[in-house]
Amino acid sequence: MLPVISPVETLQKLRDGKIRLVDIREPDEVNALRVPGAEVAPLSVIQWAHLAPSAAEQPIVFTCNSGNRTSRQSDLLEELAGGPAWQMEGGVSAWAREGLPVERGPERISLFRQIQIGAGALVLLGLAGALVWPPMIWLSAFVGAGLAFAGVSGFCGLGLLLSAMPWNKK
Repeated sequence: MLPVISPVETLQKLRDGKIRLVDIREPDEVNALRVPGAEVAPLSVIQWAHLAPSAAEQPIVFTCNSGNRTSRQSDLLEELAGGPAWQMEGGVSAWAREGLPVERGPERISLFRQIQIGAGALVLLGLAGALVWPPMIWLSAFVGAGLAFAGVSGFCGLGLLLSAMPWNKK
């Protein structure tokens, strides 16, 4: 388990150049709220991110949104650091609550959450519609089959459709 460091202490050490702050949140999270000076290495790809090893004079402090991901992945992060490493208590949320400097971007709902919302709404629509017109139940079956296919194949048609929507263009 990585030792814990407070957001205020993290800021002091970051300003003094005594640590490297590595944010393991996904890009959409970082775009919405970013700690200036933090390196970004999303947890989903951190094993392939070629993270520069930690050094005794400049250990790595890992952070996520609330501290849960860094706690759960503590062993992996410690191994990837290759030297001294800590985790920031409470994550970027605690940093922002403390009133420490942040950069804010436009808040967007992640594509993954959009897929969850869309698929869930279609399933509910199919179930509710089946009360009026029984064949509508096939909409729920179609969405369920699509989700199973996406999980097995890695191809998600709903994801491609949503990614082409104007609100998902930069």
